[in-house]
Amino acid sequence: MDGSHIKTEGAANAPFYLPQGDEVQVFQAAAAQKLPVLLKGPTGCGKTRFVAHMAARLGRPLYTVACHDDLSAADLIGRWLLKGGETVWVDGPLTRAVRDGAICYLDEVVEARKDVTVVLHPLTDDRRILPVDRTGEEIEAHPDFLLVASYNPGYQNILKTLKPSTRQRFVSLEFAFPRPEHEVPVVARESGLAENRVQPLVRLANKLRAMKGQDLEEGVSTRLVVYAASLIAGGMAVGRAIDIAMIEPLTDDADVKAGLRDLVTAVFG
Repeated sequence: MDGSHIKTEGAANAPFYLPQGDEVQVFQAAAAQKLPVLLKGPTGCGKTRFVAHMAARLGRPLYTVACHDDLSAADLIGRWLLKGGETVWVDGPLTRAVRDGAICYLDEVVEARKDVTVVLHPLTDDRRILPVDRTGEEIEAHPDFLLVASYNPGYQNILKTLKPSTRQRFVSLEFAFPRPEHEVPVVARESGLAENRVQPLVRLANKLRAMKGQDLEEGVSTRLVVYAASLIAGGMAVGRAIDIAMIEPLTDDADVKAGLRDLVTAVFG
């Protein structure tokens, strides 16, 4: 099965997350009203960390599913398996979350096969049920069950996007890369690098992000900035850390990489 189960113990043990706006309050309000939540934003901007943080704040178990091209409805719901000479039913992560009153987080939901969104529909309206055709069950969702999904609308093409009929079943939160005054302390905390040394990395990241849609398909993520800062904090030379964490992951084009390295020189001297 594709999924991981993370027990959460409350806000004191919540993964670090620095709010950028009212997203914490919005998520809490949606959870209180049992409304499914859709997170939209670029890769590496903090969507997954936000969900883990909110699961801890709410004290709910979290099942995270990284969606991909081969992920089917059966991977989420469950399947019959042969164990010890007997055929037994094994719940998938979505079914376990529905039964347990957990948060089920479908990361990059548009990457999954089309039959997945069909399964989600009866869970995202007032029925809040999960039909399990292979067992004949119709599971009523636990009162604490919450469905959360995410995707990167800027990266998807016409063949991989959410239909309006699916999008309109969720309340939606828009995420973006943090403003510099927020990103610097986040990167410093995550990497252990001093803020004054993180500042030029964040400045470079924002210049690289401005190139999205020109020479780059995607801007550099906060995650990659943390990687670069972590390598520097560990003793790696600044230029080498930037090259392997903030340049190489963005493109394979030699000419584009040369241009990006010129930009690094302009920022760092």
